Amino acid sequence: MKAAFIRETGPASNITYGDLPTPEPAAGQVLVKVGAVAVNPIDTYIRAGGVKMNIPLPFVIGCDLAGTVERVGPNVKRFKPGDRVWGSNQGLFGRQGSFADYAAVDEGWLYPTPAGVSDEQAAAVALVGITAHLGLHRASLKAGETLFVNGGTGGVGSMVVQMAKALGARVATVGGSDEKVKQCSQMGADAAWNYNTEDVDAKLKEFAPQGVNVWWETLREANFDRSVGFLAPRGRMVLMAGRDARPPFPVGPFYTRDATLIGFAMFNASQDEQRAAVEDINLWLADGKLKPRIDRVLPLGEAAAAHQLQQDNTLDKKGTLAGKIVLKP
Repeated sequence: MKAAFIRETGPASNITYGDLPTPEPAAGQVLVKVGAVAVNPIDTYIRAGGVKMNIPLPFVIGCDLAGTVERVGPNVKRFKPGDRVWGSNQGLFGRQGSFADYAAVDEGWLYPTPAGVSDEQAAAVALVGITAHLGLHRASLKAGETLFVNGGTGGVGSMVVQMAKALGARVATVGGSDEKVKQCSQMGADAAWNYNTEDVDAKLKEFAPQGVNVWWETLREANFDRSVGFLAPRGRMVLMAGRDARPPFPVGPFYTRDATLIGFAMFNASQDEQRAAVEDINLWLADGKLKPRIDRVLPLGEAAAAHQLQQDNTLDKKGTLAGKIVLKP
């Protein structure tokens, strides 16, 4: 089979697109004929060696996938050949990744693809959708509450906007251009502002005079003096970025609000926790309430270029990406 893989960690140019043996599904595993995969920031960190993982070499890159069950190994109970499936959490903790013609995946990391949802859509929603749902669940977001997400057109941010609206919250967000602000509004945001041209702080105070109930932070280097100042009493702040960040934190203003700080990484969640999130995700996908933002679709052979593009936008803030990069074998 064709696959995108590395023989050692390093720059995106280390990615080879070539032939590897087709994997055999072991007990409890499903062999998926891959229809689409998606790129995530964590993929680039693992490939670069920035996040230390026990990876087999050669290592097929990638977490997300969607496709069709080709065959199943012994003791598989939830799927059969011909079923359409999607999933994430590949390429982690010794598991091979998803960027290949075929992937052998533990059935616990796979979910049925709803009718009418394409492989491209399912792959694009995988890691970012589960991440957003886990964070909103941890934050106990309720209907009628106000949520602010820093960056509403990013992979996770766009999921947070749509899921928060599906849960009945008032949602405010920002984008770096008028076009991105328009996209946020199209996804259902009640308020969206251009942080390069508008006074976001003044607008947010007007939108949420009593404060923000849930502040979802996507920035690697957050300004906590600013964000804590916007929290309502008993507000919750969700952190999901900035592995090496050490910004100052205003302890006094935070604890006197009875506020809660929530940090989490999606891949720490168990199969059961992630499957519970997927139940909602699949319902929202089927109902059209959740639509992943896909910036571009590329051939799998362009995996190295896709990784470089993701890295340029994640670390170097190039601003040339608005949504997910999806690749097709």
